[in-house]
Amino acid sequence: MYMSSGELAKKFKVSIRTIRYYDQIALVCPSKLGEGGQRLYSAEDCLILEKVILLKSLALPLEEIKRIIQDQSTEKILIAHKTYLEEQLTNTEKSIAHTTSLLQILKLEGSINWEDLVSLTVPPENTRSWTSFFSGEEQEVLSENLPKLENDNLSTKKWVNIVRRIEHCMQGDISPGSEQAQLIMEDMEILLEETFQGDQNLMAKFWEVRRSQESSKALNLYPIKQEIIDFIEEAYAITQEQ
Repeated sequence: MYMSSGELAKKFKVSIRTIRYYDQIALVCPSKLGEGGQRLYSAEDCLILEKVILLKSLALPLEEIKRIIQDQSTEKILIAHKTYLEEQLTNTEKSIAHTTSLLQILKLEGSINWEDLVSLTVPPENTRSWTSFFSGEEQEVLSENLPKLENDNLSTKKWVNIVRRIEHCMQGDISPGSEQAQLIMEDMEILLEETFQGDQNLMAKFWEVRRSQESSKALNLYPIKQEIIDFIEEAYAITQEQ
């Protein structure tokens, strides 16, 4: 039984763009092509994608993930993931111990210093920043090319118009498969090429961040409504399967 790239993306909660990029770099490739060149993925392909997702949670670069999948057994991959989870558990246990200490201080002294509360709610080792998602070089590219709402430049206006056009489609009950929506996707692809300078890896990584409300918030990015993200995902999936 085979799955299309759209079905695969939905099952594993990743973007169609990410699936396409993994295919381009020969990380997760479809086992066969269907009618019209539709990419079809087997159960074995799904397992490889699961391994990639697991290893990405360890913040490993794709080049390293590709090497590990080729050279390492499933057991070793799981051991690496277990080690990562144990580190996260240790950090959580430290936070619990710190919280317990603050509660005891509150009981004894009736108050807690503001600095102590800040250290609890924003512990240094758990603070997520741009370095949690992107390399230094990638951050430079994003800093220079990403549209900023505080700037009234041409690039920002183009992206704002893309979002507004999608909103108009949704308000007018125009489907992602419509000619109008597909034209928006074509314009969006042009803008993405300009913004990311043709770097498909960076493009895929940034889109994964934007798809997550939590990650976008962590990086202080303008929040994109979930229904807009869903519209883009569906429209993009249709362009890839045509």
